[in-house]
Amino acid sequence: MKNPNIVILGAGYGGIMTAVKLQKSLGANDANVTLVNKHSYHYQTTWLHENAAGTLHHDRTRIAIKDVVNTSKINFVQDTVTEIKPNEKKVLLEDGELSYDYLVIGLGFEAATFGISGLKEHAYTISSINSARLIRQHIEYNFAKYNNEPEKKQERLNIVVGGAGFTGIEFVGELANRVPELCKEYDVPRDQVRIINVEAAPTALPGFDPELVEYAMNSLEARGVEFKIGAMIKEVTENKLVFEKDEQREEIETNTVVWAAGVRGNSLVEEAGFEANRGRIPVGDDLRPEGYDDVFIVGDCALIMNEETERPYPPTAQIAIQEAEHTAANLARLIKGDKHLEPFKPDLKGTVASLGDSDAIGVVFDDKKLFGWSATAMKKVIDNRYLLKLGGIPLVLKKGKLNFFNF
Repeated sequence: MKNPNIVILGAGYGGIMTAVKLQKSLGANDANVTLVNKHSYHYQTTWLHENAAGTLHHDRTRIAIKDVVNTSKINFVQDTVTEIKPNEKKVLLEDGELSYDYLVIGLGFEAATFGISGLKEHAYTISSINSARLIRQHIEYNFAKYNNEPEKKQERLNIVVGGAGFTGIEFVGELANRVPELCKEYDVPRDQVRIINVEAAPTALPGFDPELVEYAMNSLEARGVEFKIGAMIKEVTENKLVFEKDEQREEIETNTVVWAAGVRGNSLVEEAGFEANRGRIPVGDDLRPEGYDDVFIVGDCALIMNEETERPYPPTAQIAIQEAEHTAANLARLIKGDKHLEPFKPDLKGTVASLGDSDAIGVVFDDKKLFGWSATAMKKVIDNRYLLKLGGIPLVLKKGKLNFFNF
């Protein structure tokens, strides 16, 4: 009897952790496990805002897959997924195809543009190492260009961030720290640079504790961030952003719009024929979509309802990692002949949002609020704990944030 084929699509938080856990729980003769990813590295999505602002080099954020995956146990295929055919139990790649007995889909997210005119064409997104690097280089180019043109264009120094959710707030926090350094480096007066955060909701960080939101906004405003709350973005062009607030249309001259206001699951998953909601697939408590006992979905593509709030759980790294660990354990049971799968329930340990390198807010341990250095230290503990799970102490020492008290 041949070994079953397990194919894992994507090496984000969900995919890479599933592979790492399977290599520990399965022997070489139990199953053939293949991990597919378009890059040779895994990257920490939760650090990309630092790469985009230029406060952390992107090499710190990416982790070579071969450094955490044992390629004698896991077959790594560097390729791009082009189509998933669940009824044929096949996955098509740019350079071939794979058949599977069990499939784990962890293909991550795409930006949701909500039909805003010009957004897709003219805005940047913080979605990958390459997109973050592009934002950093674009901002630095604008600073360098500002004093080298006969006509100084204000659009070069107006940085607009669409969305004051988690990613938007963390990004403007990094920008608030980075901009004074750029001003010094490129001889640009600090008062000429604007960091503008535009949010359609009536508050920044919707859903966060109001006391924490107030602290975050005060911290960021003190460092020069402007907020446009209750402002709906209507259009983005090559050199301006148009928004509507209190039924009044306003324009901001800018050639730097970074969109951080919405994501959806990878469209390939939707195109495969699964029932979908904005690219996210409803799954049962075993993380399998209805009607597909051989498919598990983890990370941004999985839609899990919180029965208490009757709303979906947010697609966070914390939940993706837990889903991966759970899926790996259930797959090991199936491979070893145990048909009873354990149900998954997220164990939310809290949320921490950075406001730059030395400031943060958070809620941890049954609603305990954290502000400032204590929240920053907790953020680093969380980041290092993930690295420890993924690659042990060597990976923490190589990639971790160990300067806990350098505030």
